[in-house]
Amino acid sequence: MKYKLITILMVAIWALLINRLYEISIKSNYFYERLAKENVEQKSFIKPTRGEILDRNGNLLASNKIGFSVSMKPHLKIDSQEFNNTLDILNSSFKDLNLTVIKKVYKKNRSAYNHKYITIIDFINYDDMLKVYPKLTLLDTIKIDAATKRYYPYGKYLSHVIGYIGKANKKDVAKDEVVKEVGKVGKAGLERYYNRVLEGELGSRVVKVNAYNKEIEELKHIKAKSNRDLKLSLDVNLQKFIYDSLDGKAAVVIVMKTSGELLAAVSTPSYDPNLFVDGISSKEWKKIQSNLEHPFTNKLVHALYPPGSTIKMGVALATAKEAGGFVLKHEFCRGFIRIGKSKHKFRCWSHWGHGDVDLRKSIRESCDVFYYNKALHIGIDNLSKDLNLIGLGVKTGVDLPREYKGIIPNKKWKRKRYKQSWYKGETVIAAIGQGYDNVSVMQIARYTAFLATGYLVTPHFATLIDEKPYSQKSKKIEFNRAIFNIVRNGMYDVCNNKRGTAYRALHDLPIVVAGKTGTAQVASIAQDVKKRVKEEDLSYFRRSHAWLTTYAPFKKPKYVVSIIVEHGGHGGSTAGPIAAKIYRWMYQEGYFGKKSLPHLLKDIY
Repeated sequence: MKYKLITILMVAIWALLINRLYEISIKSNYFYERLAKENVEQKSFIKPTRGEILDRNGNLLASNKIGFSVSMKPHLKIDSQEFNNTLDILNSSFKDLNLTVIKKVYKKNRSAYNHKYITIIDFINYDDMLKVYPKLTLLDTIKIDAATKRYYPYGKYLSHVIGYIGKANKKDVAKDEVVKEVGKVGKAGLERYYNRVLEGELGSRVVKVNAYNKEIEELKHIKAKSNRDLKLSLDVNLQKFIYDSLDGKAAVVIVMKTSGELLAAVSTPSYDPNLFVDGISSKEWKKIQSNLEHPFTNKLVHALYPPGSTIKMGVALATAKEAGGFVLKHEFCRGFIRIGKSKHKFRCWSHWGHGDVDLRKSIRESCDVFYYNKALHIGIDNLSKDLNLIGLGVKTGVDLPREYKGIIPNKKWKRKRYKQSWYKGETVIAAIGQGYDNVSVMQIARYTAFLATGYLVTPHFATLIDEKPYSQKSKKIEFNRAIFNIVRNGMYDVCNNKRGTAYRALHDLPIVVAGKTGTAQVASIAQDVKKRVKEEDLSYFRRSHAWLTTYAPFKKPKYVVSIIVEHGGHGGSTAGPIAAKIYRWMYQEGYFGKKSLPHLLKDIY
């Protein structure tokens, strides 16, 4: 046993000695050989210029300001006369320099093995540098290079679509060599989604230097691949018009071609993305974070809402698919239903009821009882499956990062989430877009395009990506054509029949619009409440969300307009006038044909 222990000990000692020998003679040799080579050859990367983002008409939505960066010679002693003199000259040349931060940056990057100049100022405006450039070039401790700074000309109007770039963190740097050199990365919106395209590719330059670190000869030069631009389907003038028309309301508005091209996508309230380019101040950040309406949340894809009555066309199609002609069976609405022997009333929005209701009338007047009975007949699992099929509760595939998929519940989902059984009463609630139902406005826009054309498309902003066309995706989904036509006629009635829930706002337009309103409750109503309080009399955060989703023209659908106004009350009265303004503007600008002549505008507005 003693000999065994001695043998093991000797083997361990020899293993340590061999490992140390390898470290000294072989591994460290590579390290010092590389350092020696760097004393002769130096490689520097050439940063690419970030690609610009343009709208459909060539307007710049994200551009680059031209300026300069300032770097300092390596190996200077902190607080030496040479170092301090350099800082004093910089301080007298430019306003608002933070010398403490500059010292920290220099100290952090200073190393005996670093022979490259250390960047201490990322960006100085072109005009500011021009005044002092001759003086600064006389200093051998300073190196001035061309630099760019991201700029968003339309600020708050496009922050949730374009996003912004910001300082890269360790994770960003580890993933991407370009980000490591540039120090900036797309943090939100299209800037993040298309970051790999927009950032370009690094160039490089290898030079021979002498013992004084002076360049003797250029050995290799590879140009950076820059200006990989992104062209969008978005119309910035339409975007601005919608944003201003909302008058400060917390809302989401999407205008989309039935092919999936997004013409406008507004999420309010918003923020100025230019605040994030150099790093936002704690004061500004607290201001954004403390706003109860969440301006920093991209409500296009990150906010989920109960769809309310906008879901009813989908419930009708699901019933037709699962139970054939049962969707055509009339229902009698007396203002509520009961399930089995329960005394609980599942109420229709109309206290008096709608009387005899067929499919077309159920959409026109948004009768809840009609859909309660249809959903109970086919069951929640079939309903959930078919609503997923037509784009609800699933990701749309839009080119924005981290899209939420929402929820269209079923028995399995509830069992997994809450470890509880499903109840018939929950099927009833799900059939009118309440309860667990949660969708994004982007999903509703896509679903509306499907109702208009029969094709489920992929919404997208990009049309040209580095001069390559975006590949559009769509899928034909078959449903009973006769039922589909009745559903569309019901949507026509919503906007054009006097009993339609959006008639007042949308019947008198220069084009024929079809659509559906929705009122998504955010607070439940007790059973003993016989007469509901008017939405306008409720406190703001207890009011229902106001939905309206539409397409036009009715006979040859080209465009979808989907709107939700948070805590706006009724879809027809709140969202309807907004949609009407949008369609009038689009008509005037030639989206439905020739641009209107100025003397005809009074008939449109």
